Amino acid sequence: MIENKKKPNPIDIHVGSRIRLRRTMLGMSQEKLGESLGITFQQIQKYEKGTNRVGASRLQNISNILNVPVSFFFEDAPGEAHSAAGGMSESSSSNYVVDFLSSSEGLQLNRAFVKITDPKVRRRLVDLVKALAAEADME
Repeated sequence: MIENKKKPNPIDIHVGSRIRLRRTMLGMSQEKLGESLGITFQQIQKYEKGTNRVGASRLQNISNILNVPVSFFFEDAPGEAHSAAGGMSESSSSNYVVDFLSSSEGLQLNRAFVKITDPKVRRRLVDLVKALAAEADME
């Protein structure tokens, strides 16, 4: 038997992972996003895995629901040419943010941090994390 399954395009996989990233950052379920678009959560799963390609009009709807520009889904896409103005530092800095927010701990910290409304408490928390990181560097 000949295997005739087509591999997902790397861009489709990337766009899907960015949809998942933003959806989880907002604490939104696949069901809720699907409801908002008038499709099933299984279809959202296929988009997020890159199994199914997201059409332009649907991607526009998703960007509106998730409150990000369409360009968000293509940031750091594979094969993307980096401009001289942006340089590699910008690319690597956004990668660590994506990696952080893709982790369970990163999402938990992000969700908890945005609930803190007092700027002084936020500042002290940032100072604490910096101090802990500096201490870990010394070990």
